[in-house]
Amino acid sequence: MAELVRRVACAQDRAAFEELFDHYAPRLASYLQRLGADESLAEEVTQDAMLALWRKAALFDPAKSSVSTWLFRIARNRRIDLLRRAGGTAVDLDDAIRLACDAPKPDAEIADRERDMLVRRAMTDLPSDQQRLVRLAFFEGLSHSEIAAHQGLPLGTVKSRIRLAFGRLRRRLGSDGIADAN
Repeated sequence: MAELVRRVACAQDRAAFEELFDHYAPRLASYLQRLGADESLAEEVTQDAMLALWRKAALFDPAKSSVSTWLFRIARNRRIDLLRRAGGTAVDLDDAIRLACDAPKPDAEIADRERDMLVRRAMTDLPSDQQRLVRLAFFEGLSHSEIAAHQGLPLGTVKSRIRLAFGRLRRRLGSDGIADAN
């Protein structure tokens, strides 16, 4: 997905944008509705977020976040902006409670960072083909079918390599003491 954003940023590639739109627009709308937006507002905010992607693709930094994290943050912030402009409260009581409950605790943030570091380290021990497929699936957000097409591999091969990678990661992370942390 990051490659598609790069193509939008560098060449205003419409096909890349359409692929991003088709993948993310329904997910953004669903997310916004779960936050309490009605269908109309969810669609408006989704359109606004996707337009921001088109206009500001060059600002995306894959080292800082995934495409999905970046887009969902844009959508959330646009929703808040629209609610403020409409004179309503930016966050309703249910959202405030949900956000407060979902806010990471300092200890959890430290544990998450340590776990992320251990996972990244464990990923380097994977064979390069498994590492590449895991990155495409979980950092780029591609489906197994998309990975198969992108890599020119049979779908079964993609699934088995990812399953093997998870087995190795599970064993490695288990020996580092975090496999049961969740």
